[in-house]
Amino acid sequence: MKRKLQQIKTALQYRLQILRQEVLFYIRTYLLRASLMAFVAYLAISKDISIALQFDSAPLAAQNVAYTPQSLPMSYKKEVAQSAPSATKPMNVSLLTNKRKPGVKAEKKESTVSTKKETAPPAALVKDSKEKPSKDPNLANTFSNITHKKDESAAKRAAKRKKQMVYVKRFSKVAKTEMEKYGIPASITLAQGLLESNVGASRLATRNNNHFGIKCFSKRCSKGHCSNFTDDSHKDFFRIYRSAWESYRAHSKLLTAKRYGKLYKLKKTDYKGWAKGLKKAGYATDPKYAEKIIALIEDLKLHQYDK
Repeated sequence: MKRKLQQIKTALQYRLQILRQEVLFYIRTYLLRASLMAFVAYLAISKDISIALQFDSAPLAAQNVAYTPQSLPMSYKKEVAQSAPSATKPMNVSLLTNKRKPGVKAEKKESTVSTKKETAPPAALVKDSKEKPSKDPNLANTFSNITHKKDESAAKRAAKRKKQMVYVKRFSKVAKTEMEKYGIPASITLAQGLLESNVGASRLATRNNNHFGIKCFSKRCSKGHCSNFTDDSHKDFFRIYRSAWESYRAHSKLLTAKRYGKLYKLKKTDYKGWAKGLKKAGYATDPKYAEKIIALIEDLKLHQYDK
């Protein structure tokens, strides 16, 4: 009898050991699965989680160099080629002005003095000191580096010309590349970039890499797709680009829209026809937009890049 009880006790201990091992196995297996499922569910419902793909374009954006397709990674070129700006429209930002915020110090005066005699700027680029500032509520940019006041000094005009020429030198190759691929005169692209980006110094150009005032009207934008400049409405959202070159490519694709189709019947050297055609097609609301584009091209001799 005593021996039988000992056998039963041994059998029970063996069964308890097996049961304990099974329980531990199921806990480890299903607890791990439950933890993974909870983590995935948290990622799915979190509103602030986003995945940003990096294409090694930051180093290029930080340098003061021309952004050419040859200087970008192949993966980046393929991605940009597939991203046509179907939900973007241009906005003429050459009329917009910034209201100075309280406590913001005025810009330092240019110290550059040129010994060369500066010719008077074209009438289209001259801004009368009595001219009233724009009442446009969408205050995104200024164009102080483009326009001239009748009473400003020759040294200040020389400083502005220097900025213009630096911009042209930086993006002339990009503009010619876009001309070869899309048929848009390089002079037109450069003049629009100069005017819309305030010689690359506007908030849109420096923060968004947006040199052509291209807006975003999509209501379902992913993080980093666009940004709001006035907080008045969604109409104030402007596109964000990874580099200035990507902005130039977006501009070229934008001008492939049907309403600009008649422009491609003109010669590449007919910059006057292109400027007037852009205004007529509704690219900008400024009544002097074509006049300003033509004046910039002739003043800076940008038509040399159309050959």
